Amino acid sequence: MAAGMYLEHYLDSIENLPFELQRNFNLMRDLDQRTEDLKGQIDSLAKEYTSNARTLSSDQKLSLLRQIQQSYSKCKEFGDDKVQLAMQTYEMVDKHIRRLDTDLARFEADLKEKQIESTDYDSASSKGKKVDSRQKEKKAAKTRSKVKSSDEDGSPKSAQKKVKLFQQGEFTAPASNFGNVHPSDVLDMPVDPNEPTYCLCHQVSYGEMIGCDNTDCSIEWFHFACVGLTTKPRGKWYCPRCSQDRKRK
Repeated sequence: MAAGMYLEHYLDSIENLPFELQRNFNLMRDLDQRTEDLKGQIDSLAKEYTSNARTLSSDQKLSLLRQIQQSYSKCKEFGDDKVQLAMQTYEMVDKHIRRLDTDLARFEADLKEKQIESTDYDSASSKGKKVDSRQKEKKAAKTRSKVKSSDEDGSPKSAQKKVKLFQQGEFTAPASNFGNVHPSDVLDMPVDPNEPTYCLCHQVSYGEMIGCDNTDCSIEWFHFACVGLTTKPRGKWYCPRCSQDRKRK
């Protein structure tokens, strides 16, 4: 239950409380006034008895004493009624106080339950995110291992797959670029130290690459940017080193 609902119900329950308290206080004030009046009568009867005790007959004395006794009994009754009203007023207020304490305890319990649910939800969400990130890391690791195994495989089938991606052709890189070639878009990410490297830049495989048609080439695969290529050449293609060796022959 929301805090507004608790407050609304409690205010509804104490709506008539001020009127009930005012009524009881008025009744107790009225009883006090009656008691004071009776006390005045008792004082008057007592003075009459003491001042005229020698002249009063026995019956008159007995009558005055009975009146005084009745007045005292009435005062006692008024006092008992006043005590009952006071206890009733106390119980009335205490009942609302106990209800307020109960509502506060329920409200605090609801708040704690919502906090626990929120904590459990946040914990479950964080666990789900951790599981997702772990799954993504596992998939990335599997992908890297597959790429690594395919790069390390020297079978003709593996070479044919790479050749299909890049058409072969005759192309000779300018001699001035040899030795000063650097990749233009090296990936800024952690690399497995055991992953094989290629090209003149001695980096791992990334982006578009082309294979040298010299079967004895020591490097075999090259990045487009490192050998000055922007498009796939036609025909056979030899790397800068193999091209220089062919010219010397």
